[in-house]
Amino acid sequence: MNQFDYYVAIAFALIILFLGLMFSRSGKSMTSFFAAGGAVPWWISGLSLFMSFFSVGTFVVWGSIAYSDGLVAVVIQSTMAIAGIIIGCIIAPAWNKTRALTVADFLTHRAGKSVQKIYSSAFLFINLFTAGAFLYPVGKIIEVSTGIPLNIAILVLGLFVIAYTTVGGLWAVLVTDVLQFVVLTAAVLIIIPLAFNEVGGVNTFLNKLPEGFLALQNENYSWIFLVAFVIYNTVFIGGNWAYVQRYTSVEKPKEARKVGLLFGSLYLVAPIIWMLPPMIYRVVNPDLSGTEAEEAYLLMSKLVVPEGLLGLILAAMVFATASSVNTAINIAAGVFTNDLLKPLKPDYPSQRLMKAARISTFVFGFLAITVALAVQSMGGIVEVVLSIAALTGASLYLPPIWAIFSKRQTGKSLLLTTVFSLLINAFFKFVTPGLFDLALSREWEMMLGVITPVLWLIGFEIYYYQTRNINPDYDNYRAYQLSRQATTQSNTEVQTTDNDYSKKVLSIGVCAIGILLMVLSAVTDSANIETLSVGLVIALPSLWFLLKRIK
Repeated sequence: MNQFDYYVAIAFALIILFLGLMFSRSGKSMTSFFAAGGAVPWWISGLSLFMSFFSVGTFVVWGSIAYSDGLVAVVIQSTMAIAGIIIGCIIAPAWNKTRALTVADFLTHRAGKSVQKIYSSAFLFINLFTAGAFLYPVGKIIEVSTGIPLNIAILVLGLFVIAYTTVGGLWAVLVTDVLQFVVLTAAVLIIIPLAFNEVGGVNTFLNKLPEGFLALQNENYSWIFLVAFVIYNTVFIGGNWAYVQRYTSVEKPKEARKVGLLFGSLYLVAPIIWMLPPMIYRVVNPDLSGTEAEEAYLLMSKLVVPEGLLGLILAAMVFATASSVNTAINIAAGVFTNDLLKPLKPDYPSQRLMKAARISTFVFGFLAITVALAVQSMGGIVEVVLSIAALTGASLYLPPIWAIFSKRQTGKSLLLTTVFSLLINAFFKFVTPGLFDLALSREWEMMLGVITPVLWLIGFEIYYYQTRNINPDYDNYRAYQLSRQATTQSNTEVQTTDNDYSKKVLSIGVCAIGILLMVLSAVTDSANIETLSVGLVIALPSLWFLLKRIK
């Protein structure tokens, strides 16, 4: 990047930081800091879910697959649309009906405090690897674009994310997520026509593709892998404690349904838009090998975009990933403060709890940075992402989802399902390759990861049905729900003014980005019309909304 690109990236970073810090007033209680008061507009929560699941890993991991394997990368990501629709119709409304602040809060009343503590500890440990896996690709992108060493890039960005997440809580996460969605969409839409123009148009691109590049599946990513990935994504997006926040922070079950459906709808369209640039780069330069393919998206961007716009694209990628990292940090701090610390210190005043929440946010952010710095020693980002998914995803997140719908599962059955599933997955991942020379392929590793906990849970369902034992765990949970419904008053903590304030802040941010794009269109040496058009489309509606609110 040149000096102008750096100025643009810094300007965008300052906008993000400013907006995040504007929510310092919102984090006055546990509910507002970790659940935004439970009355978030569904479209904000839905876009935040989309961006929280998204990261630069989309461009690094799936971009690498798109460059090497072609259209199958789009098909893999489209499985997330199926998962989103299933979640929107079934799982998200069910989570909202629990009225739990976190999944750990639900487990406390459904499975017991001891089970909740074990799950919370496991989640916090695994969540560090998830956050680190989100943070590493950003460092990779910054390293390729700027020449800044990988470790320094990870450290600086990690501290930046920690800053506004610690101050603003979930509201800061939600609103910056939506802003990043707008910027990322604008950046990607500008790149695509420029990339096609570089290779001589769509027909030239199609004619120069290698054989099998447009196949829907291949030997590495077969139909078995795709089916398993649909199941995995349904469980992961529907049960990951960070994403459950998006279903419980809206007011009603029907709003939670819209959150899931919006996520699914966006994933019907987004993958093809995201994966086209690295696929086009395969025609431009077919000689990338190994981990070099991870750089395909950014190399395509560097080739075609004008001065300034590359800085905005890089910033959009970086802070889109920041939304995944800040979500992981916020929920980890929420679980620690609300579900582990608070029961130990029930007499703590709310001010001391909020101080603990902010400190734990910083600590978990720092630990995520440490994990990101170690990713290369773990075998690279693709191996880390897919291995974490296969080993832990369904084992950790499926049992709580199952417990929402089942009257028979007990705290013991949920915990045993998770423990034995993790042990079986780890045995085939780490023991059998060296001991028996038996290493599972990626598709069967993923299938084993999702099928094992399902079989355990079905087995417990059959066992409890045959023994017809009374389930005190479920009876206690129902009693708690009934007492809560009888005593719960209308939510007065978060008023309509809080949502209005968030919309105003968001409008300011979107308008600023639109103006930034229009300025870039006037000073860049190419792509002026495309940049100006996108800038106007972004700035004018947000300016109209902002003026309407001021009046």
